[in-house]
Amino acid sequence: MSSTTPTETNTDGTSSNVVHSDTTRRFAMLAMALGGFGIGTTEFVAMGLLPNIASSVHVSEPTAGYVVSAYALGVVVGAPLIAALTARMSRRTLLIALMVAFTVGNAATVLAPNFATLMVARFVAGLPHGAYFGVAALVAAHLAGPRNRAKAVGLVLLGLSVANVLGVPLATWLGESLGWRAAFVVVVIIGIVTIGALFVTLPALDDMAVTNPMTELGALTRPQVWLTLAIGVVGFGGMFAFYTYLNTALTSLTGISVGWVPVVLMVFGVGMVVGNLVGGAAADSSVPRAIFVGLVATAVVLGLFAAFVASPWAAVPLTFLVGVSATAMVPALQTRLMDVAEDAQTLAAALNHSALNIANALGAWLGGVVIAAGFGYRAPSVLGAGLAVAGIVVLGVALAVARRSAARHTATSTTATSTTATPTPAGVGAESE
Repeated sequence: MSSTTPTETNTDGTSSNVVHSDTTRRFAMLAMALGGFGIGTTEFVAMGLLPNIASSVHVSEPTAGYVVSAYALGVVVGAPLIAALTARMSRRTLLIALMVAFTVGNAATVLAPNFATLMVARFVAGLPHGAYFGVAALVAAHLAGPRNRAKAVGLVLLGLSVANVLGVPLATWLGESLGWRAAFVVVVIIGIVTIGALFVTLPALDDMAVTNPMTELGALTRPQVWLTLAIGVVGFGGMFAFYTYLNTALTSLTGISVGWVPVVLMVFGVGMVVGNLVGGAAADSSVPRAIFVGLVATAVVLGLFAAFVASPWAAVPLTFLVGVSATAMVPALQTRLMDVAEDAQTLAAALNHSALNIANALGAWLGGVVIAAGFGYRAPSVLGAGLAVAGIVVLGVALAVARRSAARHTATSTTATSTTATPTPAGVGAESE
């Protein structure tokens, strides 16, 4: 009597008879989420410690702000570069190597003797960021199977959101108490633990397809990849326009004391956690609908925040809802990139985080522009609502282009089928009955 092993279609279109147990999947995803927790902590903790960093390396606070830009630049550069150059590498080996590089970059941050070295260290620490999340999303989707892939992606990204609730406040407190370098020591420890967890929990992943650099770079020739990235840059830029100036909006408009601002920021972080969970489940039902609903909700909530920011009873719950609505889009955007990239999924998935970092820079810059123009600290929220609406427009264009392309492909296939099925004229090799 023979038995057969169940076969499952992978997200890359291949099929495999390798079946991973629920325990294997769960622990592997938790290990990948722990890496995201470390990355989220290092990305945001520097913002709260800029005065400490500035005095330590003897530069002004605005100049110290360049360390944040250096990290973001590392993300933008590293995501496509690493994804393309490591296309042939085992996904398991690549994830571990990326976390090693991340840990080394943060160790260099701790040991940096001057500002120039610190800038280089932050750039290096940012290089693996996008590629790590991109590969982790693909691995999570692969392990979870087609029915639960977006939920799995959301679980991996959950580490990034939890960092805003736990990791960043804890590291900031340590940085204030023991010196800013202590905050990055915490990140190094998280990195070391993650390396061990990935080594122990990740299966071999031999059933995951690998590609080559030219195939991965082919993602850059696909209009749907660029349109999806544009949705992230424009739509998610609205959230960053709001978040960058939230501190001052709460103290100057809402009347919340400075001591309560960290609590409200933690409320926002909890909203991000909820958004990841809700967004992953929604994207498994319909990716386009999840993106659309997230953008609409973000536009509405940001508009309400601008209208009711003077009341703490409204501003605090609305801050939570901004975190939910904006973050709910991320698993869907990540999943859509994996879908439209076809055989270049690693590069496309990694580019999502380059896009989100560009959104960060764009939102912060535009928010500063409207404040400098004299519109006050309500203006970034109004601007953010407008950017979310612009994201809806880009989504509409992307879906329209996709439908037109699908219709053209169907018409071409129908024509080819009709031509093949045309009867051969009698007397020219045709068989008679």
